[in-house]
Amino acid sequence: MSQDSQHGKWTISSSDDDDERLPPSGAPPESRRPTDTKPASPVRVPATMKVEAEPAGGHVTSVASGSEARQSDPVKYESSPAPAGKRKSDVSEGTGWALSDSDEGDGDVKGNGLGDPPKRAPSGPKAKKAKVESERPPSPHGRTYYIDEPQDFFESCVPCLNDTYRFYLNKVTGLDRKYNAGALHIRDILSPLFGTIKESVQFNYCFDIAWMVKQFPSEFRDRPVLIVHGDKREAKARLLQQAQPFPHVRFCQAKLDIAFGTHHTKMMLLWYEEGFRVIILTSNLIRADWYQKTQGMWMSPLFPRLPEGSSASAGESPTFFKRDLLEYLASYRAPELEEWIQRIGEHDLSETRVHLVGSSPGRYVGPDMERWGHLRLRKLLRDHTNPLPGEERWPVIGQFSSIGSMGPDKSKWLCGEFQRTLSTLGKSSLRPDPSMHLLYPSVDDVRTSLEGYPAGGSLPYSVQTAQKQTWLHSFFHRWKADATGRSHAMPHIKTYMRASPDFSQLAWFLVTSANLSKAAWGALEKNGSQVMVRSYELGVLYVPSDFNLKTFPVDRNPFPVSSSSSGFTVPFDLPPTSYSPKDQPWIWNIPQAQAPDTHGNIWVPS
Repeated sequence: MSQDSQHGKWTISSSDDDDERLPPSGAPPESRRPTDTKPASPVRVPATMKVEAEPAGGHVTSVASGSEARQSDPVKYESSPAPAGKRKSDVSEGTGWALSDSDEGDGDVKGNGLGDPPKRAPSGPKAKKAKVESERPPSPHGRTYYIDEPQDFFESCVPCLNDTYRFYLNKVTGLDRKYNAGALHIRDILSPLFGTIKESVQFNYCFDIAWMVKQFPSEFRDRPVLIVHGDKREAKARLLQQAQPFPHVRFCQAKLDIAFGTHHTKMMLLWYEEGFRVIILTSNLIRADWYQKTQGMWMSPLFPRLPEGSSASAGESPTFFKRDLLEYLASYRAPELEEWIQRIGEHDLSETRVHLVGSSPGRYVGPDMERWGHLRLRKLLRDHTNPLPGEERWPVIGQFSSIGSMGPDKSKWLCGEFQRTLSTLGKSSLRPDPSMHLLYPSVDDVRTSLEGYPAGGSLPYSVQTAQKQTWLHSFFHRWKADATGRSHAMPHIKTYMRASPDFSQLAWFLVTSANLSKAAWGALEKNGSQVMVRSYELGVLYVPSDFNLKTFPVDRNPFPVSSSSSGFTVPFDLPPTSYSPKDQPWIWNIPQAQAPDTHGNIWVPS
């Protein structure tokens, strides 16, 4: 049996034949919001938790359930079972489901993507479903596991022990305290220990406004906040309604002129009495993203204000971070951001040691092709890295939480474009392709996670997409993070890197909002003379030369944090572990009823 068949023969319904149909022209791009309406969830979650499903940088297909609430679909649907292919132009406030296929022009939009909904799988004596929304089965991690955090969880501290790279993981509940050493919660980021906040901008995909406001310290809770989002129509109305109790919250709508694009960037701009700071991260502004998922962030130094009369080019970094950040903000063409563009220009960003890698929707030709997406990453790797001895044996690694449509075979985009970008080292263009390891959780990884099956709601890979690209699964490796003590916190972080054959060194490292999709990274068109990008994304690239290194040493034991360590924290185990013949990738609209999860639940999509 081939590996494709080992990791990818699924049959759920006969409704997949019209999986290629796009929605009618002008179909409204609807909600991506966390909501209060009770979903038709296969596993009940507490009413206080929002349920969302994040896109693979574009839109996704399937029924989401679990710990998030991102609806990426350009058309909204009922969460209750509906005939395949039936579109709903509206739903009651916020079922929170993303029900479209991945991202490209071949992306589909369907009712619930399943035809007749699958029957509820019979549960064994140990496999059960929570009886009511507010009552989940007893947790092996303690009575307060689901809602309450440990007493020290919100203790803010400045992570000054080892901030060479300024790359941090998030705090995770349910882990030994040492594994949160040096990690950050959103309350840490907004803490007075980092500065006296005067005003902020929050770029993100999904928001819970009331929850977000509560994360600010009481003394900053009424400071002006600008929300940059991509919602339209009813979704936008719901978002604005969330903010009605908070007059200090304003909004800026990102322009999304290409179908199936999303505003997926996750960034904070914080203006202090003492200066200015940028945080680029992987978490949505909802509670579920900050408690039991593996997330990452880059936090800038505190940038001081430039002396009055400084030139326009003052305060630039060797990586041209200031120029690139201003260009990214200008790409929104939003009056609401003009004051921030001016404000950033007045600060000294010269200490920045990372490169900005963004995506902004559009079709680009000529030199503009290298402004955004994976061609931007390719240019940076070409200009700022150098060839390495035996580099053909240095694998490229991609790790993500959502997957778009890659095409009928690996040559169409994954290897034809994306692998070529990830393989770039210096200016030489003729090199054999290195191996590629793609890290994505297996069914068993999700089942045994801290959240159990609900964690799969944050991993929106649909059977409709998976069936069309079983070839992709031969690249898959398990999500394992024992080195960081986080093997059971499912990933929402997205990272890409090039590692040495023994995985002790990195040629470069990228943390980003971009999942594995053409919508996020861009795809060539017109015989390679044009690139099309659908979504807003943002990340930072670490290059060793900017740290006076030839390669980054990997920190094999990053926790507890030590001031003597000079290694880079990789948020999963190296070397990656290939899927075994018995492993299957997590696909969120396939029932999982044969084995209960860590909370005794099964997974039955409706």
